[in-house]
Amino acid sequence: MKQSIGAIALVVPEYDEALAFYSGKLGFDLIEDTALSDSKRWVLVAPKGSTEARLLLAKADGPVQQAAVGNQTGGRVFLFLKTDDFDRDFGSMRAAGVTFLEEPRTEAYGKVAVFQDPFGNKWDLIQHF
Repeated sequence: MKQSIGAIALVVPEYDEALAFYSGKLGFDLIEDTALSDSKRWVLVAPKGSTEARLLLAKADGPVQQAAVGNQTGGRVFLFLKTDDFDRDFGSMRAAGVTFLEEPRTEAYGKVAVFQDPFGNKWDLIQHF
């Protein structure tokens, strides 16, 4: 048997604002954008070259979900963007206006820097050794 994570829901304030960041600044591919109702869409994005896991950009519905935007993990790094060329991606992301919370550092497992989406979610950009 083979299983994999197909998608991870990321609660965002608005679909188009999230797409502007994830597809515009990070360069993720828009996999699907399907209207489900007048106010709800199925929006999947993925990093270029990714073949399995996707991000489902899920618009916050109601005050409880709105309060969770940007803090789905209580302030910890939430997602890890693995790259095959840290310097290339760090440079292009910084040039696109992505907010890095620290300068790149080298750890026993690889080169890494924490960045943040416009909603407050923390990510690691990481290249494993």
